[in-house]
Amino acid sequence: MDTTVTKVDSQNSPKGKMGQIYLASGVHLAMRLWKDEQPSDPKPEAERDYETVGYVIQGRAELHIAGQTVILEPGNSWIVPQGTRHSYKILEPFTAVEATSPPARVDDRDAA
Repeated sequence: MDTTVTKVDSQNSPKGKMGQIYLASGVHLAMRLWKDEQPSDPKPEAERDYETVGYVIQGRAELHIAGQTVILEPGNSWIVPQGTRHSYKILEPFTAVEATSPPARVDDRDAA
């Protein structure tokens, strides 16, 4: 049993190549923050080996997944199942928190 308590200050967290800020990461779950992502063309389609759940803090984005376009707005949450091809398009400056399982980590799990 892991009894380690970890506190992560996002001001000192590593930032990934896609702009994500890595937050707390445990054995089975990790968190990351997308902060003030600016409007852009759609991100390249990706398929990840982890499940993602997210929550929108501010802004708007489109999630393109399984032939659907889902509008994400403040207060919305979403899920991207493991192995599902998807893409995002930021519509307004966007801040959201995501949890991934198994953990997406700074070392290489988020490689495109």
